[in-house]
Amino acid sequence: MSQAKRVVIKIGSSTLTDTQGRIDLPYIDQLAAQVQRLREQGSEVILVTSAAISAGLQALGMPPQRPNSMPVLQAAAAVGQLELAKVYAQVFANRGFKVGQILLTRFEIENRSTYLHARDTIEKLLELGVVPLINENDTVAVDEIRFGDNDTLAAQVAILVKADLCVLLSDIEGLYAADPRLVEDAELLENVGSFTEEIVNAAGESGSLSGSGGMVTKLEAARMLMAAGIPMVICEGHVPDAVIDAAAGKQVGTRFAQEDTRHSAGARKLWVALSGSAKGVIYVDDGAVKALREQGSSLLSVGVTRVAGSFIAGQAVNIRALDGFLIGRGITGFSSEELALAAGLKSTELAGHEQLGHLAQTEVIHRDQMVVF
Repeated sequence: MSQAKRVVIKIGSSTLTDTQGRIDLPYIDQLAAQVQRLREQGSEVILVTSAAISAGLQALGMPPQRPNSMPVLQAAAAVGQLELAKVYAQVFANRGFKVGQILLTRFEIENRSTYLHARDTIEKLLELGVVPLINENDTVAVDEIRFGDNDTLAAQVAILVKADLCVLLSDIEGLYAADPRLVEDAELLENVGSFTEEIVNAAGESGSLSGSGGMVTKLEAARMLMAAGIPMVICEGHVPDAVIDAAAGKQVGTRFAQEDTRHSAGARKLWVALSGSAKGVIYVDDGAVKALREQGSSLLSVGVTRVAGSFIAGQAVNIRALDGFLIGRGITGFSSEELALAAGLKSTELAGHEQLGHLAQTEVIHRDQMVVF
């Protein structure tokens, strides 16, 4: 396996902080050493970092426990973003290179113009020999503060810049076949080539979407990246040379790589289907699942069984099988109210429907606006 030429590295808050919740300077220096070696080997590196709030709490002399107050969280993020960037800048400068900070929100990802501007900025930084340092703008992104995870952001950045590899550095060794906290001899899954119900259940997800948020969000990131044909590795961030080994294709943690990349979605299709957060869920029957997966068909109302959530035409929704298994995501041509009425109906039946006749020739989700996982 050849050396990855463009690597996105995401570092979680638990990896960046010590047991007292303070920024772990020796760890950042060790990470910088790995980045330096990767650059010497010809790889470009982009960092997606967490821990702005932790850095802010530390700088403000506040307890490391995450506050419940939103204004306090946002204020801590405002201070912490500067503190964290300063630490990275100083540590990386000691190794002879600069970092450039980019703060993103869902708005920049969902808006096509700003999305492309973000890409151009990252490309120029790499061209200038600067390491892009990317974080969610927690001072304004309320949802991200509430859920506190940059896994999706890292996946979006990797897709944006057409990375060769995305590495998620965490406090866990990878994905296990069972919860290692409950099953002592749980097997570490070294390679995942496709998503099965067993793989999803290993993260604690069921049809009701319950389970461990940490691993579930990582699997969602893996789904996105596998649809893009970009490998992803989850590994324990303190394992020596973890990123270097992952970039070289050596076994470390769990590696997610699509078995058949011939069906990888193009850049614009990925942006259309994945840039927005899902506003609802469309459940489809077995025939629709087969048509979507095997024939690359659009989703039609006849294959829809029910709808969950509230959405309007033009918004992103998840597509799930009858048992709740996630099949894909796309932009719907129906509102949730319209689709609830149209579920199970053929186009000929829609044509004669008093309320839905104008949608008779409209796909629920067109194949050009859908990514199947």
